Amino acid sequence: MMKDDKLRYFDDLETRSADQRAAEHLLALNGQLQRNGMAAVADLSALAGLPVLRKSDLSARQMANPPFGGLPVRNLSHVFQSPGPIYEPGGNSLDWWRMGRFLHACGIGKGDIVQNCFGYHLTPAGMIFENGARAVGAVVLPAGTGQTDLQVRAAADIGTTAYAGTPDYLKVILDRAEEMGVALKISRAAVGGGALFPSLRRDYADRGISCLQCYATADLGNIAYESPAMEGMIVDEGVIVEIVRPGTGDPVPDGEVGEVVVTTLNPDYPLIRFATGDLSALMPGASPCGRTNTRIRGWLGRADQTTKIKGMFVRPEQVADLVARHAEVARARVIATREGEMDAMTVMIETSGEDSRAYEKSVMDVLKLRGRIEIVAKGSLPNDGKVIEDRRVYD
Repeated sequence: MMKDDKLRYFDDLETRSADQRAAEHLLALNGQLQRNGMAAVADLSALAGLPVLRKSDLSARQMANPPFGGLPVRNLSHVFQSPGPIYEPGGNSLDWWRMGRFLHACGIGKGDIVQNCFGYHLTPAGMIFENGARAVGAVVLPAGTGQTDLQVRAAADIGTTAYAGTPDYLKVILDRAEEMGVALKISRAAVGGGALFPSLRRDYADRGISCLQCYATADLGNIAYESPAMEGMIVDEGVIVEIVRPGTGDPVPDGEVGEVVVTTLNPDYPLIRFATGDLSALMPGASPCGRTNTRIRGWLGRADQTTKIKGMFVRPEQVADLVARHAEVARARVIATREGEMDAMTVMIETSGEDSRAYEKSVMDVLKLRGRIEIVAKGSLPNDGKVIEDRRVYD
């Protein structure tokens, strides 16, 4: 890597060739599998054959074997609690949650003072960003949330240059500073934990603030992040990301929306095929910024679409079972509607077959409900990751 590139990129990993990344990921993956008492694999594609770990599974394991469900946690310095409850370990080694890579892409580093407005109470978000700021050499104001007047005063007094927090709270701080007649020096924002709407990003740009977003979770740390190119989110070098059919662990074709499943390469907390419950899709090609890892489209909704129809729960894994029963079926989608005062169900099936009656028994056996079956051409269902769609209006 040339001298200018060392300033441009966080480390050499960001510009690895695909072959080098795959070889090094395979080595790291087999280390993680060994730590979990699982057999090594010969190829990264074999990852798709391993079981998916869902939040509900992890919560049940933690109840049976507290606090971490028997997972091989090491080098522990913190324990956090997220809704569920689910308990997450934390470490204090350099860039433990891999957030430094994102902050570097935001242009945050030595000489910056980061006003960290992520929460520090029980949940790990505040510590995740503080650990990342330490990795890039920035100073942190551990501001947390709320007390906006004090936030404005502190930002002015110490000369805060960067913001970390949810996308919308920065606007609250900036608007309040204007009301108080206080000038702030914030020029960069690293945001996450909520939707960054284009209008909000433009508002920050109009104020001279460059705002980039990341996709991170309490369990996994940083998964993907924007670079200044702002063309999708680049997958972090310390995770392996798969996009799978909701309700299954089966990878979908590139470009198709599905559930984000992540394997972390952090040896202190080796999560294998952890299902985030979020929807996204892989993007073709590499980012114009020169970082060579895979990109995803960012957060596109939730994968858990469980819906109650006629008093019965219909789950994504049931829809996946229905598809698996018929080789000629590509995809299926359950639609819940109202007809008068009654629930109604339509099952749209992408298939080369023409007789809807061929699927009546499977629908009844799998979904435990009778419904209208509609045959549609392959490729005609929307590419939005939904396998269950609730169109009912309750007002």
